[in-house]
Amino acid sequence: MKHRAVELIALKRSGLSLNKAQIDYLIEGYVDGSVPEYQMAAFCMATYFQGMSPDETAWLLDAMQASGEVVNWDHLSFPTADKHSTGGVGDKISLPLAPAVAACGVGVPMISGRGLGHTGGTLDKLESIPGPGRPGTGRSGFDVRLSLDEFMEQVAEDRISLIGQTMNLCPADRQMYALRDVTATIESIPLIVGSIMSKKLAEGAGNLVLDVKVGSGAFMKTVGQARQLAKAMVDAGTRCGRNVTAILTAMDRPLGTHIGNALEVLETIELLRGQGPADSRAVTCRLGGEMLRLAKVATDIEDGERQIAKSLDDGSAMAVFRNMVERQGGDPRVCDTPEEILPSAPVVRPLSAWGNGVLGSMDALKVGLISVRLGAGRNTKEQDVDPAVGMVFCAKPGDAVERGQPLCWVHARTEDKAEQAIESLRQTLTILAEGQQPDQLPLFIDTVFGA
Repeated sequence: MKHRAVELIALKRSGLSLNKAQIDYLIEGYVDGSVPEYQMAAFCMATYFQGMSPDETAWLLDAMQASGEVVNWDHLSFPTADKHSTGGVGDKISLPLAPAVAACGVGVPMISGRGLGHTGGTLDKLESIPGPGRPGTGRSGFDVRLSLDEFMEQVAEDRISLIGQTMNLCPADRQMYALRDVTATIESIPLIVGSIMSKKLAEGAGNLVLDVKVGSGAFMKTVGQARQLAKAMVDAGTRCGRNVTAILTAMDRPLGTHIGNALEVLETIELLRGQGPADSRAVTCRLGGEMLRLAKVATDIEDGERQIAKSLDDGSAMAVFRNMVERQGGDPRVCDTPEEILPSAPVVRPLSAWGNGVLGSMDALKVGLISVRLGAGRNTKEQDVDPAVGMVFCAKPGDAVERGQPLCWVHARTEDKAEQAIESLRQTLTILAEGQQPDQLPLFIDTVFGA
């Protein structure tokens, strides 16, 4: 049957459902140019207002992931699993998580993204690791620009590789995301599901754990919104034949203590040494434990968490991370003396407590925007980030503090930048009276399991 894009747009505008062939036609046509951009923009807007059924959403992400190369790991002798976070402030969990899961016998083929706005990106953090680069590439430092063949070879041999999206992976998503960004259709649950899940399905991992962040520093500000997105992603992934779990975690305050690219690598090294902030370690173990459970390497999530914790404590996760850093062109000495290897800011200044009491709430969005103004993030995709700048918190919400003690160390490129950040933080943070506690979300809020 011959389809016409205008008729399919009209069906969706009227609140009717499309079938798989109709959705395939729209996505294939948009990628090959036979469906023009203005018609795809109209379809996105119709979807924004009318939504999609669970079947339509699954068909959409299936069509999007089939628009380019799709990786298959069936030839491997070990299971594969991946993790995706919807993003937040101080969220460096992929860096310790991937090697910990790989150390437990599960392959982790992870294709990640860059930071935008107040949310950090895994690729920016990895690229802050200096080094000689991969031979023959002409590039120095940790290299995230592997070809798919190089990516697959490394996963087959080492059970791990972290890279950026290649040009041949999900071209439909790359085109549609740019279009949605300029047509005010970003905040559509079916389109979000299609974007996130199509990339994860295309990279081929058989099991997927989603970290859906909730709070001011997250895309989803309320538990209700986050739960809706989590259920839609789990349902769509399950319909496409994958084992998927979503875990809702707090992002009303930053995760961990280090914010900024090289600084978050520093926290990663602490975690891989069996140390580090309790919340970052807990999220690493919970997400990793569920990845092991889905991959049938753990009997339940508690067993999985114990295995992940052991890999962090006994050095096996660090060994995997060290090998990955060296293979992808970074300096493996970052695992031993990170303070000497990682780039550092020339200006480091403290924000000291101005009274006695309890550190109150710490708005993740405001803290993230301060880090962007320091240069740790970007407002447009074309901007470069400063890998050295950011902040390190010495106290977390709910901790007792005394007048004069450092609450945070600001790492800046200039004295002016440091003073501006300190003043902004002083206006953002609060100190409560002794005995009071800040109102904040629990670290783990809910879990959505697949069928």
